[in-house]
Amino acid sequence: MRLLLPPQTVFAGLLAAFVGFASSFAVVLRGLLATGASPAEAASGLIALCMAQGLCALWLSARTRMPVSMAWSTPGAALLAASGAVEGGFPAAVGAFLVAGVLVVLAGWWRPLGRAVAAIPPTLANAMLAGVLLNLCLAPVRAVSLSPGPALAIVLTWAVAGRIHRLLAMPAAVAVTMLLVALQPGAAPLASGLPHPVWTWPAFTPAALVGVAVPLFIVTMASQNIPGIAVLSVNGFHPEPGPLFRASGVFSILAAPFGGHAVNLAAITAAICAGPDAHPDLAQRWKAAAVSGGAYVVLGLVAGVVTGFVGAAPLLVEAVAGLALLGALGGALQGAVAIPAEREAALVTFLVTASGLGFGGISGAFWGLLAGGALLAAIRLRARLGR
Repeated sequence: MRLLLPPQTVFAGLLAAFVGFASSFAVVLRGLLATGASPAEAASGLIALCMAQGLCALWLSARTRMPVSMAWSTPGAALLAASGAVEGGFPAAVGAFLVAGVLVVLAGWWRPLGRAVAAIPPTLANAMLAGVLLNLCLAPVRAVSLSPGPALAIVLTWAVAGRIHRLLAMPAAVAVTMLLVALQPGAAPLASGLPHPVWTWPAFTPAALVGVAVPLFIVTMASQNIPGIAVLSVNGFHPEPGPLFRASGVFSILAAPFGGHAVNLAAITAAICAGPDAHPDLAQRWKAAAVSGGAYVVLGLVAGVVTGFVGAAPLLVEAVAGLALLGALGGALQGAVAIPAEREAALVTFLVTASGLGFGGISGAFWGLLAGGALLAAIRLRARLGR
């Protein structure tokens, strides 16, 4: 009898949530504090984001029967950290978060955007995904360089368990990582008790709307939502983008008064739930995203404890995340160079994305896709003119 939730599917969902939370929660906290939030308001924002993205993933995955993974906007948090204090204080930042969410909802109603996303060539989408994944997949190598003993223990566990059975590799590596983190001196929770939501009444100032809301909207769409659709497409899922964008915007609006800056489609962690390691059957992979959503809700309830635990050894957490995404990286690289005529454009997309280029507050994923698309358009035009 087929299990309702196969172990590999449950593991993929839990791993996606763990990786998503552990890899960037510090950026979120730093960004919220930079805009003027108090420590309690920043912790509230982290709770709100976990709850919003978890419930949104549960809703969309169950509704679409596709592995729609959600995440907070890490590029958006980095943008907040770089922007600094907002005129009008944190209430003005919350007002900007609300407006950015409204703009995402409006973008979801604009059909040309959905058609533009659907028209992205698979080779370029694969190349962009590979560029996004490359830096995280290098984390095990960096970890071995900076912390040889623990990192080698994780890598060797992954390699040996994988030789016994491929599906044992990541559970074994995660178990060893959790043990090593628990042994770290700073593994005790950094906060006593459970943090609680803090309501902030929004204020709307021209400076915050222009300096925060609009850039946050652009970064979230270009660096997260559009790549998120591309990741699903690469793995054989082709949802209508508009409803997904609208849902992410609605949940962003709900999270904003509690300090959450933006919820969007996941890109990197989406590959864990949407890939073959979650389940061989495409029709079953939505359950991995649903498990991930449920895990985010739980993480939101215990955000203070989890933050203290994973913050004790972020390097080891990144290392196990990189190991988990090696398969996704290999598949993306193979898809990127599959068509010889588009290979050069795909390589440009990959290199620009992997370079970490940031311009105008928008990450390299968008610029890589733009550069590769421009080159591919030029190649196709030259081919037509040469006939």
